[in-house]
Amino acid sequence: MTALLCTCGRQFQDWTAAYRLFSRKRFDPAAAFTVIRRDLLAQLPADQPLCVAMDDSLLPKTGTKIPGVGWRRDPLGPKFQTNLVRAQRILQLSAALPPREAPGPTRTIPIDFAHVPTPPKPRKNASAEEQQNYRLARQAASMSRHGALHAEALRQALDSDPGQAQRPLRMLVDGRFTNQTFFRRVPQRTAVIGRIRKDAKLYYTPGPSCATRRGRRPAYGELAPTPEQLRQDDSVPWQTVRVFAAGKEHEFKFKALSDLRWRPAGPGKRLTLVVIAPLSYRPSQHSRLLYREPAYLICDDPQLPAAEIVRNYPWRWEVEVNFREEKTVLGIGQAQVRHPASVELEPALGVVSYAMLLLADTHRTLQGRLTLPPAQWNAHTVPQRTSTQQLINDLRAEVWGRGLGLDNFSGFNVAAAPDVKPQKFTLDPASAVLYCRN
Repeated sequence: MTALLCTCGRQFQDWTAAYRLFSRKRFDPAAAFTVIRRDLLAQLPADQPLCVAMDDSLLPKTGTKIPGVGWRRDPLGPKFQTNLVRAQRILQLSAALPPREAPGPTRTIPIDFAHVPTPPKPRKNASAEEQQNYRLARQAASMSRHGALHAEALRQALDSDPGQAQRPLRMLVDGRFTNQTFFRRVPQRTAVIGRIRKDAKLYYTPGPSCATRRGRRPAYGELAPTPEQLRQDDSVPWQTVRVFAAGKEHEFKFKALSDLRWRPAGPGKRLTLVVIAPLSYRPSQHSRLLYREPAYLICDDPQLPAAEIVRNYPWRWEVEVNFREEKTVLGIGQAQVRHPASVELEPALGVVSYAMLLLADTHRTLQGRLTLPPAQWNAHTVPQRTSTQQLINDLRAEVWGRGLGLDNFSGFNVAAAPDVKPQKFTLDPASAVLYCRN
């Protein structure tokens, strides 16, 4: 907040109202995300589904009295040692905006953000009633339950938006949400594509021969092969599909098995199992060929082709990119606020600003996108998409350039005679302000 006040030139004025922006709940993240979601939907074709990547993350905190902060498992810790870190638990939904000209990178824009705290653990000598209330509160605060609630809210928001009621919704999740709590609360016209264990027990749909003379009809048929067994089964042929991922097109090999049942998903779900073969890569030009881990996916929409599942799921990785840029580039979560409302709303404002920055980039034309010319060492490099740091520099150029008296920025790239050993080094304040990296 102090940095924003100094940026706006209000460091010598009364800042009481600014600090009450969060503590008095004068900022509504839901209303801001509604504007972002509707603008994004307007750019999608009417027959294209809305693919939303959902994931949780941690915002490290140092204070011991910050509401909702507790000891969490450090995801950046080594595999051989479980480390703990005090952090705030958050949930984010990012909608995918595919490129207008395929193939190309897909940009995901945040459309929902929530602080998901866990209840404090009672003391050891707490009463049985307190222990029972804690167990119920812990179940209600599970990440899978909150993910299902936000998926339901997103489906209801789409139904209320004009012309979006019939648009299919696809949730791209990892193994954390591929469980009974999430799958059994999936709303209508919503498909879930998630990771599944390689040793998961799947069943075929029971046929007429499974019906018994007495009792109800069985919901699960014979035991189907596990995802790992399907990958090793040579009788099932591999299929190929071209997918844009990691900066270029790859040829993915996959196997699919449809019309399956899974007990955590419930007896009424007809599932499709997709196994993606490991991708080969070389760390360097002369190194030996290495392989990544295979991927095992499951989808609860029997009408969705397996090739479409393989094309959509790599977009889930973009929510991880969003988390990294929000924390490192924008510094979301670094404010050590202690008011309960501020703990929830302060990072939400940063995510809303980040989403609007990405959304503004989608409205710019392909030619003349950057306001600032690139540096000489990047003059001939054509990026696949504009980075977040470039967008921030362009925003500075548009807002602060007027204050610096700059009408255009063509003077930055004036060619000069090369001089590797200049006698006097002169600083350019305008370039330092507009091209800074912090």
